[in-house]
Amino acid sequence: MTFILLRQTCLRTLNRTGAALQSRIDQRTYAARGGTLERVVSAFRAVTGDDGVSLGATVREQHGKDESAHSCQPPDVVVWPHSVEEVSALAKICHHHRIPIIPFGTGTGLEGGVSAIKGGVCFSLGKMDRVVDLHQDDFDVTVEPGVTRKALNSYLRGTGLWFPVDPGADASLCGMAATSASGTNAVRYGTMRENVLNLEVVLADGTIFHTAGRGRRSRKTSAGYNLTNLFVGSEGTLGILTKATLRLYGIPEAVVSAVCSFPSVQAAVDSTVQILQAGIPIARIEFLDDVMIDACNRYSALSYSVAPTLFLEFHGSERSLEEQVTITEEITRGNGGSDFSWARDAETRGRLWKARHDVWYAALALRPGCKGYSTDVCVPISRLPQIIVETKEDLTKNRLTGPIAGHVGDGNFHCLMVMDPSDPDEVQRVHHFTERLARRALALDGTCTGEHGVGLGKRALLREEVGPLTMEVMQGLKATLDPKNLMNPGKVL
Repeated sequence: MTFILLRQTCLRTLNRTGAALQSRIDQRTYAARGGTLERVVSAFRAVTGDDGVSLGATVREQHGKDESAHSCQPPDVVVWPHSVEEVSALAKICHHHRIPIIPFGTGTGLEGGVSAIKGGVCFSLGKMDRVVDLHQDDFDVTVEPGVTRKALNSYLRGTGLWFPVDPGADASLCGMAATSASGTNAVRYGTMRENVLNLEVVLADGTIFHTAGRGRRSRKTSAGYNLTNLFVGSEGTLGILTKATLRLYGIPEAVVSAVCSFPSVQAAVDSTVQILQAGIPIARIEFLDDVMIDACNRYSALSYSVAPTLFLEFHGSERSLEEQVTITEEITRGNGGSDFSWARDAETRGRLWKARHDVWYAALALRPGCKGYSTDVCVPISRLPQIIVETKEDLTKNRLTGPIAGHVGDGNFHCLMVMDPSDPDEVQRVHHFTERLARRALALDGTCTGEHGVGLGKRALLREEVGPLTMEVMQGLKATLDPKNLMNPGKVL
């Protein structure tokens, strides 16, 4: 009885908190719109110096747009802190004057996460670009938010270590944590969620704290709530990530890549499932449909068969790769796989994976002058053939261009929608298509976003996915950590 009463009390509190927060989220009146911003610019300059603050229109526009199809919504001012202490001091000023805060890494996001839809201050974190601590024997590293994926791996050159999470873009590592990014290597090495050990966070009021405790970097812990994973994927709505402690991995002794075409989507997915069931520690297994392969052939001057295709990669010792390759070849041939070609030298592998990473540009090249939008659904692997077949039928029926590429090893795929933004009918058809696709994924026990995040465009879908009670819990957490709703308002919730 006591538990029931306690639960009812908690639910009533969550309902009130969630409703109150949603009301604040919907309000667009912030101090930055009322003239306060001009009065605090001098305070910003006192923290960062004159070079650390910009009101220029061009600079603000550069920070009001990412790689998504969402329109540019620039902040009122851009600041460049040099340290966590400066981030904290700037946040305190914003908190006192009720000015929204929008964290900015490299601007490579795909869901409008940096749009300043309610004005405010963009915290551009590129000048905080130090690798703070490297522990080679413990396979971990701590970085500031301006360090990108490629910069870290360049820093690690010669250590025998690397950071494998690869979303394609050279994104900032804290930005990747903020969106729970993943990419082509996730099937072997996991997503950012599995590879972040600790975070240093500045809250909206300037408080600095560490999600796992200051300096903690153990490979596992069962101590208390997992606050690290609360902030991974929070998209800047709970706090500013100013340091991330990450897992590292040994560079494999040998690497082999391959390409194989199939008679159907089902055959390609069946091969994937059987490869995973065989216990082969495959590092990458990527799917491209026939339209995408044709686009890649044209864009990258390749000559692959125009059919559903898998790109694969294996990491390990020379001896272990021989066994992996033999078993994989048997499995794929048993599912009708053909045109099997291996890439063993670094140059050939690099050309193969560059073609995979260039699919976005290959898709855009199908219709020069048009714009692109990438969908991001993820479903259980066994449901992948059904959703891809239904999606291709939907594309054909509605006369839309949307080649498909996906991380088939974890059920995540992207339709790279290419559309004419000056054609309102086509834009609306794309919008309706993307909503149908997301709901199709939800109906198959999947998610509306596997790695890009919720941002601006998927808030309604998030509510459908997790349900109203879970949304109220999220809103309650947001209200506790950011009661004034200053952290990247209008995103996620």
